[in-house]
Amino acid sequence: MNNIDFTFSDLIAGYVTDFDTSKGEHGTFTLKTSDGRNFEVALTSNTYAELVRNLGEPYYDCTGQIWSRIAPNQYIFVYGIFYLEGDQYKFEAKRIVFLGRTEREYLFEKQDWWVKQIQNLANFYLKAQFEDGEIDYRKYRTGIGLVGSKEKSNRQETDTISRLVYGFATAYMMTGEDHYLEAAEKGTEYLRRHMRFLDEGEGICYWYHAVDVKPDGSEQKIFSSEFGDDYDAIPAYEQIYALVGPTQTYRVTGDPHILKDIELTVNLFEYYFLDKSERGGLFSHIDPISLSPYSETLGHNRAKKNWNSVGDHAPAYLINLWLATGEDKYADFLEYTFDTIEKRFPDYEHSPFVQERFYEDWSHDTTWGWQQNRAVVGHNLKIAWNLMRMNHLKPKEKYVALAEKIAEIMPAVGSDRQRGGWYDVVERALKPGEGIYRFVWHDRKAWWQQEQAILAYLILTGSLGKPEYQRLARESAAFYNAWFLDYEAGGVYFNVLANGLPYLLGTERGKGSHSMSGYHSFELAYLACVYINLLITKQPMDLYFKPKPGAFKDNILRVQPDILPPGSVHIADVWINGQSYFNFDANNLTIKLPSSADELKVRVRILPTEVFFNATLLDVTESTAKISLSGLMDAAAVPLFEDELKKATSQSVKRIVLMLENLKCISSAGLRSLIFNKQKLGADVEFYIVGAAEHVKNYLQMSSFCEGVTVLDRYETVKMASVR
Repeated sequence: MNNIDFTFSDLIAGYVTDFDTSKGEHGTFTLKTSDGRNFEVALTSNTYAELVRNLGEPYYDCTGQIWSRIAPNQYIFVYGIFYLEGDQYKFEAKRIVFLGRTEREYLFEKQDWWVKQIQNLANFYLKAQFEDGEIDYRKYRTGIGLVGSKEKSNRQETDTISRLVYGFATAYMMTGEDHYLEAAEKGTEYLRRHMRFLDEGEGICYWYHAVDVKPDGSEQKIFSSEFGDDYDAIPAYEQIYALVGPTQTYRVTGDPHILKDIELTVNLFEYYFLDKSERGGLFSHIDPISLSPYSETLGHNRAKKNWNSVGDHAPAYLINLWLATGEDKYADFLEYTFDTIEKRFPDYEHSPFVQERFYEDWSHDTTWGWQQNRAVVGHNLKIAWNLMRMNHLKPKEKYVALAEKIAEIMPAVGSDRQRGGWYDVVERALKPGEGIYRFVWHDRKAWWQQEQAILAYLILTGSLGKPEYQRLARESAAFYNAWFLDYEAGGVYFNVLANGLPYLLGTERGKGSHSMSGYHSFELAYLACVYINLLITKQPMDLYFKPKPGAFKDNILRVQPDILPPGSVHIADVWINGQSYFNFDANNLTIKLPSSADELKVRVRILPTEVFFNATLLDVTESTAKISLSGLMDAAAVPLFEDELKKATSQSVKRIVLMLENLKCISSAGLRSLIFNKQKLGADVEFYIVGAAEHVKNYLQMSSFCEGVTVLDRYETVKMASVR
C-alpha cells in the first residue's frame, strides 16, 4: 500500500564525493546531503548547468563546463527526475546550480555581493511605489504584485511603510546613493504626519494601523488593527515595527524629531505594555480606548504575552537605537528582553522548539488562534541570532548556551536536509508513532525564515568560529540566493516550494502585503554583508551617514555596524564631503563631527582588526577612478586589488588614481600585479600614484614601474592636472 512506483521530480542539495565520467551514457557523480545520505546523479544529454547569480546579473551558462567544474567537497544543487528501475530509483539531473567558479568559492561571500543585492531591491521598490518619478508617499500602497504593479486597494499600512523606509535607509548606509536616503526621509516624515498619534499629555506616541486614501485625496484613519489575528486591538508588534524605519533613518541622520517620536513610543511600551508585576514581560495587545491589556474587548488576546511582544523589540528597532545613541537605558531594555526570553521561552522537556505564546503568569497558551501548540521555525533561529548580538554587548554564558542549543537542535527538526532551506510552521510535539514533526499547512519555505537562519549561523560562525556553523550558514545562504531571487521582475519571492520553485498563488504571489515589505530582505543584505566581510572573510566594508547639523549628542556619530564581538573591528578611514577626515576614535567606532551649518556626507571604512590589506574604489567621476590601497600588498592581496580595479573599469575611465598614503609595504607579487594590470588596461589609460611613502615610492621606481606613471604627493595636483 502507498507504493511509490511512479516518476517524480525533485531537488538534491549536497557535496560532491566522487564522479565517474565513463559510467552511463554521460557520466555520474555522487552527492552527500547535509545529513550524510548519498545519491548517485546521472547526467543526460539534456542536463544544463548555471552559475548562481545576483539580482541584476545575466544568466551564466556552465553546461559546457560541467565536468571541469565539478570537484570533491563542492556544494551544489541538482534538480532532476527519479525513475524507478527494478527496486531502486535512478536520479537523472536536468538542472545544476553551481555556487562559485571553483569548488571553494561561494559567490555570495564576495565583498560586494550583498551591496549589489540591496541596490537592486531598493530600485525595485522605488519603481514599484513611485513609478520612477517623484518620491511621493501619497502614491504608496501596501499591496504590490509579482512584477511590481500596485494592487487595487487604497490601503497604506503603517508597518509596511516603516519597513520599506528601513530598506531605503539601509540601502543608503551601504551605498551612499542619495535617492535612497531621500526615500527614507520622506517616508519617515509621511509616517509622522499621517500615521502618528502624539499624546503629549500622557507623554506617549502610538501609531495608527493604517490609512485609506480616498479618490479625492482625503484620508480615513484606521486606528485599531484590522488584521484578523489582532482585530480591534493595538498589538505590540505593530507599534514595534512602526519604529523600524524611522529608527534606521535616525541612525543615518540623527534627526531629533525622529528621536522624540521613538522615545515617546518606548514610553508607550513602558507605561501600557510592560507587566510591572513580579511576573514581568510585555503584553501582546492593549485595548485601543483604555490602553489596558486586561480589557474584555480583547477576547483571545486579553492579558496575553508572546514572542513578538518580547522578542521583536531587539532586531526591529532597539539594537539600532542603541547603536545610534549608546544610551544605557536602551542597553538595559535589551538586557531585560533577553533575560526574559532565556528564562521563559525554552521548553525542551516537551519540545525541541521554544514556546511562543503565554498567559499572564507565563503558563503556556496552546489554544490561541492559528498557533495552537505549533512552532515557527524562524522564531527559534531569530532568538539564537539575537542572543549572540546581545552577548557581545552584555556577555552572559546563558545567552551563548541557549543560542548554541537552538543552533544544534534546529537543523534536524526545522531544515530540509535533502533540498536545503528552512521550513515555516510545524507542530511542536510528535504524536504516537510519528518520527517527523508535521507541517501545519504546507512544506513551503518563506523568505524571512531563510533570513533568520542565515544570520543566526553567520554570527555564530563569526563569534565562535566553529566549522559546523559556517557550513550551515553557507548552505542556508546558498538556498536563498539560488531560489528566492526573482531575476525577471526583481525583488525576492515570498515563498518557494520545498524544491525551490517559486510559489505564486494568493497573497504569496506578491512582493508587498501586510506580511511583506522592504525589511527582512534588506536586513539580510545588510547584516550578511557585515558578518561575512567583517567577521568571517576579513574584508573591509564602507558605511555612509548624513548627519544633520548638530543632530547627534555632543556631535558624536556612532558608526558601529552591529553589536559585534568587542575589538573585532575598527575605523580605518573617514571621508567627510569627499575629503579625508581624522578626528575619530578608531577602536570605539565614533567620529567627532565638525561644526557645520550644512549636512555632512560621511563615508567610513570599517576594517576587521585582523585585516592586513585593503583596497577600496573611492569613486569614479569625470572618467577618473580613485582607488585607495592600505596595509601590506602581497600575493594574497592581489585578488582584492583586482576586484576593485574591475569595478573601476566596468565603466569608461581614462585615468586610474592609486591613493597610497596608507600602504605600508608592497611585495614583488603586489608590484607585478600593478605592472600586469597597467599593461592590460593599455596606453590610453593614465596611471597616477598619490601619497606613497618614500620606501614604497623607491621600490616602485626600482622596478621602472614609475616610467609612464605620474607620481604625486597630493590628490589636489591630480585634479589640477585633469583640467589643463
